[in-house]
Amino acid sequence: MKWLVLLALVAFSECIVKIPLRRVKTMSNTASGKNMLNNFLKEHPYRLSQISFRGSNLTTHPLRNIWDLLYLGKITIGTPPQEFQVLFDTGSSDLWVPSLLCNSSTCSKHVMFRHRLSSTYRLTNKTFTIFYGVGIIEGVVVHDTVRIGDLVSTDQTFGLSIAESGFENITFDGILGLSYPKTSCFGAIPIFDKLKNQGAISEPVFAFYLSKDKQEGSVVMFGGVDHRYYKGELNWVPVIQAGAWSVHMNRISMKRYVIACSLGCEAFVDTGTSHIIGPRRLVNKIRKLIGTTHWLSKHYVSCSVVSTLPSIIFTINGIDYPVPAQAYILKDNRGYCYLAFDEHDFSLSRETWFLGDVFLRVYFSVFDRGNDRIGLARAV
Repeated sequence: MKWLVLLALVAFSECIVKIPLRRVKTMSNTASGKNMLNNFLKEHPYRLSQISFRGSNLTTHPLRNIWDLLYLGKITIGTPPQEFQVLFDTGSSDLWVPSLLCNSSTCSKHVMFRHRLSSTYRLTNKTFTIFYGVGIIEGVVVHDTVRIGDLVSTDQTFGLSIAESGFENITFDGILGLSYPKTSCFGAIPIFDKLKNQGAISEPVFAFYLSKDKQEGSVVMFGGVDHRYYKGELNWVPVIQAGAWSVHMNRISMKRYVIACSLGCEAFVDTGTSHIIGPRRLVNKIRKLIGTTHWLSKHYVSCSVVSTLPSIIFTINGIDYPVPAQAYILKDNRGYCYLAFDEHDFSLSRETWFLGDVFLRVYFSVFDRGNDRIGLARAV
C-alpha cells in the first residue's frame, strides 16, 4: 500500500507493514475538515445503481473518488451478502474488514462484518497483526464468499479486525489487496489469484482508470482492458521481480535537468498511495525547485502560479511520462494549493519511489499477472 515493508511473518499470523496514510488522515484531522467530509459523503451518496458491468471478456467495477485523495469501491462478503467500501490496493495482497466483535471505538465508525449472519462463514485458528504508519490492526483469519460486482470468490481467505488503533479518521471500511501472493500477511491466496484459478476472469489482468475532480467515472476492471479509457498504445514495462508491482525507473527530470533517480531507481506503481513518495532529500529538492512554502503538514504554492510551473517527467523503460503541474499540485479543503509529493526516510539499498494516484490519474494502468508487467498509456 502506501509504503509496505514485510519485516516479519511468523507462522502466517504476524505481519508488520509500514504504511504512511498521511493524506487520508489529513483530509479529516481538523473539526472543519471532518464536517466538510461528512457533508460531502451525505451530499454525494454512493448509489447502488453504480454496479459492475460484465462484458464479454471483462468486468468493470466503479470506484468513488474522494477529493482526489483515495478511490473506494464496494464489495460484499458472506451469505447473504454484507456490503463494504474498500480501497483497492496494488501495494498489498490481503483483504480485511472490521469484525462485529471488534472492541475498538474506531470499528464502530465503519461497517462491521456480522459473521453469525453468514451461512458460508468459516473460522480458522490463525491470527494476524498489521502495523501501519497511522496505527495497528489485530484480528483473525477467516473464510467466506466475497463478491466484486458479478465476480464471486468462494471460501476466500480474509482478515477480520478485532482491534484497531489510529484509524479514527479513515473513510473506508477495509483494504482489498491486488499484489502478488508472496506479500500476503496471511499466507493466503489473494482474491485476484482465486478468481483467476476459479476461471472467473478470462485474462489474468486488471486495470485502473482514476478520474480527476469528479466523484464518478473511476473504475477498476478485471479480466481485460477497455480501450476507451486511454489514448494511443499501451507501453509495457516488466516488473523488477514477480512478487511486487515495481518497475525500474530511469530518471526524474524537469526542464531537461535530472532532479532525482539520476542513476536509475525502483518505482512502485501503487493505487493505495494518494501522492508521489520519494526519499526525503530528493523530495525536499523538488520542493525547493518548485518554490513551496511549508505550513503544518503540507508544502504550498500560490494557485496563481500553477499554470507557469513545469511538468515533472518520469522516464520509465526509456519512455517519458510527463506529469503536469495541474496534476501534481492539489487543493486542500480550504482551496489552497499544495505540492503532492511526500517523503519517506526508510534506509533502502536503492533509491525507491512510489507512483500513487497523482501519477495514475494521468496514466491509465494495466497490471498483467500473466506476463509480470505493467502497461501505461495516457488516460482520456
